[in-house]
Formats: sequence, structure tokens, C-alpha cells
Amino acid sequence: MNTQADTTRSLTHVVTTLMSSVRRTAPAVRWVSRAGWVSLLAGIALLVAGRILGWIEPTIMGAALVLLMVGAAAFAIGRHPYEVGLRLHSGRIVVGERAMGALDITNTSDRPVLPARVELPVGAGAASFSLPTLAGGATHSELFTIPTQRRGVIVVGPVSSVRGDPIGLVRRSVVWTEPQELLVHPATVRMHGSAAGFLHDLEGQATKDLTNADLAFHALREYVPGDDRRYVHWRSSARTGTLMVRQFESTRRTHLVLAVSTDRRDYETGDELELSISAIGSLGLHAFAGEKDVTTLTSEEHVSTVGVRPFLDGLTRIEMSGRTRHIVELARAISQEAPHATIAVLAVGAATSARDIRAAGAVLPVGVSGVVIRAELGATTSIRRLGVMTVLTLGSLSDLPAGFRKVERRSAA
Repeated sequence: MNTQADTTRSLTHVVTTLMSSVRRTAPAVRWVSRAGWVSLLAGIALLVAGRILGWIEPTIMGAALVLLMVGAAAFAIGRHPYEVGLRLHSGRIVVGERAMGALDITNTSDRPVLPARVELPVGAGAASFSLPTLAGGATHSELFTIPTQRRGVIVVGPVSSVRGDPIGLVRRSVVWTEPQELLVHPATVRMHGSAAGFLHDLEGQATKDLTNADLAFHALREYVPGDDRRYVHWRSSARTGTLMVRQFESTRRTHLVLAVSTDRRDYETGDELELSISAIGSLGLHAFAGEKDVTTLTSEEHVSTVGVRPFLDGLTRIEMSGRTRHIVELARAISQEAPHATIAVLAVGAATSARDIRAAGAVLPVGVSGVVIRAELGATTSIRRLGVMTVLTLGSLSDLPAGFRKVERRSAA
């Protein structure tokens, strides 16, 4: 019994020791790349084969590969006593503008540290910087630029310090920062003067709905408890001997709905989607400046309209997707989510058919003025009517103000 207990304790001790060794060596094991493991295993195999067969050549080759791995491991040895700061000069920028950032790396120890390499992922790519020998307490700074040719969200970071051999057999990295987002907003164009006059066409127009307080006078009626005494018509009350109050026709306040399709079926190229988003962004900024009620949605989600920045941030995150809501379903979503809209602008691409545009107009709420911006790069700006929809074919963003002037004239006619 004592022998079995001793054996059990011995086995438990061996297992515990092995697990502890694995835990201690696990980080170092991860330093070795796939090529490093192949080189090490090949070297060991050649050494064993050379000893067994008595051949000198495999033995020399195996020893060389093992020594190569030992030398590569020496490159990864060293301290990483750094404090790293990643700074983006701005977290938001307009597409095409220059985006700048900076890295500040400080040696927090009292002794010099050997050179290293600093890696910085930027979107789908990566930047690499050579970090020189730093004296104790010294700081090294690197400035970098970020390409912003395309709208979207660029993830910058995390920053890693890397030590390793030149051929990539052993690589030891330490992560120092959290990733940061750079939002590249879509390009927009300013809608000057009457260029967006169509957005004001319905402002102040009277409806058939009656209200007790508005601008358009409709008639007089007898006073009932709860009426505002400010609207008592005293002259008529004196003539009839009964309190009479004014009644008004409710006027309409512009409620603009901006919708952009993200369905691949509506576009021939990705650049058409970019033009559509820029057009919607331009109209949205104009509506915000005029303090209009705005609702913005895509084929998949709502875009925040609580302010200019959240609005542009939402447009920045839009991506083209597979079979989502087509233009007809998008128009139906407008009917469900903004039934009191006065103007609906739908942005699509050149692949959208005339039949689909007519069908989308048929499901919009009654009384809504519908406009379709059909993005077709390089096309001449033109206006045509398809069912109840006014279709603006847009070849470039700079044509948008002139295009909406044509929409305004067409609506006035």
C-alpha cells in the first residue's frame, strides 16, 4: 500500500512539474515561427540520422540548422522596458485629406535597451519602424501618415515592439496599446442658395387638417372650454354675443427622409455607392443647417440624425452587402418608419431598373414627393419622370447642386 501511495505521489509530482514547465516555456514556444520549427526539427532529424548512419554530411547540416536556431533565438532575447503612446491628430477626417499620427516610445528603465522594431497595423496594411538604441529615460518619436483615399473606418494599432532574427525564424513581440479608429467621412458638397430649394417647397403649405394654433387662418367657431383665450376673436364675439375663437389650417413642416441602398444588385461598381453616400451626406448637412426634420436609413439599418457628427459617422460605416432590402423594400421601409414624411430621397446605382424605381414610388406614402438619385459615374446630369418619382441621374458629386436646381424647376412646373 505504501509503495502504491509513493508511486502515485511520484507520478503526481512529475505531472505537476511538466505542466509547470510547459506554462513557463509556452510564451517562448510561441516566439518560434513555422519556418523556425521546420528548421529546428530538420536539424535534429539530420543530426540523429548522421549519428545512426555514421555520415558526416547530415551531421554537419543538422548542426548548422540547430546553431542557426540558437543564433535566431539570441536576437529575441532582451528587455522591453517601454512606455508607448499612440496619438492620432484627429479621429475624424474627410476622404482625401491628410491624416497624421505619432508614436512616442520611452525607455522607462535606467539602462540602455537594444534596438528593436515597432509594428503598427493600419487598416489592412501595416507600418514598420526601426527603434534605435534608447538610453535610460530617453524618448523616440515617429510621425506617420495614413492613406485616406476611401471612405470607411480605419483601425490603427495596436502598437507592438518586436525582436527577432532577420530571416523570421524567431519573433518576440509585446503589445503596448489598444487599437484606435480613424473615421474617414464621405466627401460632401455644399448646396448653395436655391440649389436645394426643393427641400423648402413644402414648408408652410397648408393641409386639410385643422388645428387650434398655426399660421394659416381657416374660420371662426364657438369657444369651448380649454381653448386658448389668445385666439378669441373679440369683434366677432361682440357682434354675435357668443365667444368666438379662430381656427387654423395645419401647415406642413418639411420632414426629409434620406435612404441609400446598400444592395449589390443596385450598383455596377463600388464607386457608385460612394457617390450615392456623398450625395445623401450633402443633402443631410443642408437639412441640418436649415434645422429640418431628417430621417436617414440604409437597406440594413438606421443612421443616427441626432447631430452632424453622428450622422457623418453613420454614413462612414456603411458597407455594400449581399441580398438585403432592394429599392422597393427600402421604399416600403420609409412608409413604415416615416409615414409623415414630406420628401423622400432614395440613392441607388446605375444597375437599378426603371421598373424597380416605378415600383418603389408606388409604395411610398401618399403625398410624399419622391426623388431618386441614380449614381452613374461620368454620366451627364439629367432629370426624368418615372411614375411618381423624379429621377436625377448624377455623374459626379459636383453636379449635385445644379441637379437639384433642375429637380426644383421640374417640381415647380
